[in-house]
Amino acid sequence: QVELVESGGGSVQAGGSMRLSCTASGNTASLKALGWYRQVPGNSGDLVAYITTGGSTYYADSLKGRFTISRDTAKNTTYLQMNGLKPEDTAVYYCYGLTLLGLKEYRYWGQGTQVTVSS
Repeated sequence: QVELVESGGGSVQAGGSMRLSCTASGNTASLKALGWYRQVPGNSGDLVAYITTGGSTYYADSLKGRFTISRDTAKNTTYLQMNGLKPEDTAVYYCYGLTLLGLKEYRYWGQGTQVTVSS
């Protein structure tokens, strides 16, 4: 089992910055990647970014250049630095941890943190 706890959400004006944190505990050695999804009410979630245990990163095309994912391995924490925030970035941001159960991917999820960007 892995538990993920997010922090750092809140409200910011357009153009501002915010950093989200996600700390994993439990069987963290089983994790292959940590990442972020975001969800707007009424829509399915969108992958924002992830970082693998090897340090490789992925970003949604629309977010490249504004969002940066990083990690502190010693703290089992991943960070999502968001710059140049836009009102359309408003969403609940969920941290996830990816593991394998046999040959199947499984994701642990955090509780979500609200990010609100006002114009």
